[in-house]
Amino acid sequence: MTMVSAAKNLVRLLVLAQVAAGLLSGSGGGVAALSYDYYGMSCPYTEYIVRGVVADAIMKDPTLSASLLRLHFHDCFVQGCDASVLLDSTDDNTAEKDAQANKSLRGFEVIDAIKAALEERCPGTVSCADILALAARDAVLMARGPYYSVPQGRRDGTRSVAADTLRALPPPFFNATSLISLFATHGFNVQDMVALSGGHTLGIAHCVNFKDRVKNELETLDGTLASKLGATCAAGDSGSAPFDRTSTNFDTVYFKELQARRGLLSSDQTLFESPETKAIVNMFAMNQAYFFYAFQQGMYKMGQIDLKEGDVGEIRANCRVVNS
Repeated sequence: MTMVSAAKNLVRLLVLAQVAAGLLSGSGGGVAALSYDYYGMSCPYTEYIVRGVVADAIMKDPTLSASLLRLHFHDCFVQGCDASVLLDSTDDNTAEKDAQANKSLRGFEVIDAIKAALEERCPGTVSCADILALAARDAVLMARGPYYSVPQGRRDGTRSVAADTLRALPPPFFNATSLISLFATHGFNVQDMVALSGGHTLGIAHCVNFKDRVKNELETLDGTLASKLGATCAAGDSGSAPFDRTSTNFDTVYFKELQARRGLLSSDQTLFESPETKAIVNMFAMNQAYFFYAFQQGMYKMGQIDLKEGDVGEIRANCRVVNS
């Protein structure tokens, strides 16, 4: 059995397990112009193509699960889910992907591969924004996280400006109150915010984002971890550390780390230290099924942020450049 076949079999088994557990989020009609069978006639194999490319990539590099999830988040929080984060900079414009907050983003080549496969099968049909949403879902699934349905029909934006990221993306030093306020501007409640923060159960962060926590927040940082992180950052800002001990598995270890005061970023640990969010952290830490359910709901909402539909936006032929 090839690695790709093994990956696809694993996906099928995980989906069946989610169905058996009753964890699949809604079926039926989507929100506004989105629908679950949007490409049913125009490109019926869309989800299978996306899932196959994602499965192949993650079998080769499991760390890409975090990268693809992060791409979708960083896209939707800036101007909505319009694939603006995928656009390359030009001579007269610095795009979102080259903003300081996005310099560590990865996975662009996976999106390129998906787009190429879809363009070969169904030219000019599937938006890059929908590809991002589907790839993030499948990346979570491949990391043994929850499966959730993704309504489709998004359009691709034509604006991508680095400065737009400054107030849109939560910085690593935000406290719980600031996080709640920022997420509320997009229609998320407190539980949604904590659940989506749980996406940090996948991936790593670089020293530039947690070195100040190591220096200034020792009262909420486990001593052993503080020493380890200090050594990691001694070589400079490019050093990195995982968000939790199982950084390629989607699970509740992230929340258990917060309980042990082993949160990597200030914006992670604040969720346990704040009375506004501590009870939710404790609930997710002891009940994986409930965390998965809340994460599903949060991702569904995130996929609806400031959508471009109908005649607004375009279907890019290349996710890196606007159509000419």
